Amino acid sequence: MTITNAVSAMAGIFIMGSLLLNNTNMFAEASWLWLTFFVGFNLFQSAFTGFCPAAKIFKAVGFKDSDCCVKD
Repeated sequence: MTITNAVSAMAGIFIMGSLLLNNTNMFAEASWLWLTFFVGFNLFQSAFTGFCPAAKIFKAVGFKDSDCCVKD
């Protein structure tokens, strides 16, 4: 799995998880939506700045970079 795929998978899991936690009777609080906002904001800003904290973590753990966009 590449870093790009891992970041997408992690973002999807966090977004779905925060929405599920917001909709369950036990954890029904609007504060879980802040997690969804945080993930979305990080995805948005990384599109413009190229900085993604999750990608740095995945790279440090040993995930490989995708070769599709590498310029020589």
